[in-house]
Amino acid sequence: MTDGIDQTLSNSIVDHVPDDAPCAQEIGFDMPDRYNASEILFGNLGAGRADKVAIYTAAGNTSYGELCARAAQCGNALRSLGLRRGDRVLLLLNDTASYPATFFGAVRAGFVPMLINTLSPKDLIGFYLQDSAAPVAVVDAEYAALFDRETVAGTQLHTLVMLNGEVAVESPVKVLGGDQWFAQFPCELDAAPTSRDDMAFWMYSSGSTGRPKGIVHLQHDMAYTADSFGRHILGIEESDICFSVPKIFFAYGFGNSITFPFSVGASTILLAGRPEPGAVLDLIERFKPTLFFGLPTLYNALLHHPRIETADLSSVRLSLSAAEVLSQDIFNDWKRRFGLEIVEGLGSTEVLHIYLSNTRERRKTGTAGKRVPGYELRLTTPEGQPVAQGEEGVMWIRGHSNAPCYWNRPDKTAQTMRETGWIWTGDRLVEDADGFFTFVGRVDDLIKVSGQWIYPVEIELCLSDHPAVRECAVLGLELPDRRMTTKAFVILRDGHAASETLTRELQDHVKSKLLPHKYPRLIEYRSELPKTGTGKIDRQKLRSAPLVT
Repeated sequence: MTDGIDQTLSNSIVDHVPDDAPCAQEIGFDMPDRYNASEILFGNLGAGRADKVAIYTAAGNTSYGELCARAAQCGNALRSLGLRRGDRVLLLLNDTASYPATFFGAVRAGFVPMLINTLSPKDLIGFYLQDSAAPVAVVDAEYAALFDRETVAGTQLHTLVMLNGEVAVESPVKVLGGDQWFAQFPCELDAAPTSRDDMAFWMYSSGSTGRPKGIVHLQHDMAYTADSFGRHILGIEESDICFSVPKIFFAYGFGNSITFPFSVGASTILLAGRPEPGAVLDLIERFKPTLFFGLPTLYNALLHHPRIETADLSSVRLSLSAAEVLSQDIFNDWKRRFGLEIVEGLGSTEVLHIYLSNTRERRKTGTAGKRVPGYELRLTTPEGQPVAQGEEGVMWIRGHSNAPCYWNRPDKTAQTMRETGWIWTGDRLVEDADGFFTFVGRVDDLIKVSGQWIYPVEIELCLSDHPAVRECAVLGLELPDRRMTTKAFVILRDGHAASETLTRELQDHVKSKLLPHKYPRLIEYRSELPKTGTGKIDRQKLRSAPLVT
């Protein structure tokens, strides 16, 4: 391993996916030992695409030549701070051209960017800094206030770089105005001599069952997803324009917005801020994407927007969905309005993108699809025994984009990254006679709401800390359109009365203590909760009660 890479990672790579595994042979994946993932972007210069638009945004467009120059300036600037090879760089950025420029600049210079959810509260930011030992953070100015003395205390952060504006920040570390600071550095940068199996970047899990886990991805992982999903499912070409509403810090959005378009010299549309349906429709009509990536919650919101009947999506050749189960109603309504069949898939951050997918030619609504070329999979009992076709089993996945480990979490690594390169997903699925897989649920009761994992017990513990709550239970419930939601059943303490004001207060309490997406969407107040014979809350009886919204 290169200098500066911790021994924790070096040990974990010993049992990574073998080069001769059938998954790599199937798609003809062949990667030299010396490789740097920044070639996904910089390779476009050698292909003669310097003047082609790489990124469309409402604020202006960026060519491949301009993007590579910005990335080189960023990498040179980070090197000037005295970072070592393999040092982590925390990124807390909106989806603008600054994101891929900073990401690829850090990778090209031999550093390891960490893609962080922009909704993360201060407590989590402090945890990310502690866990990663990141000496530098590059953030949009609107998030700079999160890095105050309390957040930074006890971490190794020494420099905060602000992009896209400047604000006054009281921080114990050096604060630099990145846009002007980067501009001082050269627009060319040779790639660090990294190995294909060196760390390239991290993403963090949602932390649904405890503190988030740092998911380590290697230099060759992006190229592998480009060869598997990008080439075999999307059929992406240089002429395509991608628009991913899911953000770059999500693995799904990262592949859609960065990996796939840049790997073939296509273009991408980036939307900063909240993906309001009106803003999404504006960008579609303005920039004419050919590949549109969403999730069921987004498609449902678009279908109910006042402009949907006049919206022009004629440029789109393929609509894709992941992260939640797509209902037949949403599929039918989208097809009725635009003549487009939504292609559904299933993936994970640990695998970096989608490994089960429908296609336009072979699909079954409500299923996650078939195996994506380049991945091996199997279903087993919880004890690891194979299950027969048609029987429910836990999904295992192997492919060269699999993360080799969770950072500094050997217990969780041993639980998930099993055997030789296999990942135990914890997802329960059933395979039918045609090879289509249907998602059934989670082994650990995790549920997905708006594309993000939620652990109901975590919300229960948080609600129980509120002075108005005597007892509560939180369940994941399926809505009529097959989307999942969270509902809290709450018994109040004496002196507190149910009201809309209290409901908002409880929801805000969860948002402030956990990530905002974990708040209970529905709250029902009760005088008692059903109990089993052993005195435990009867969750099955609660789940079978009529859904009151």
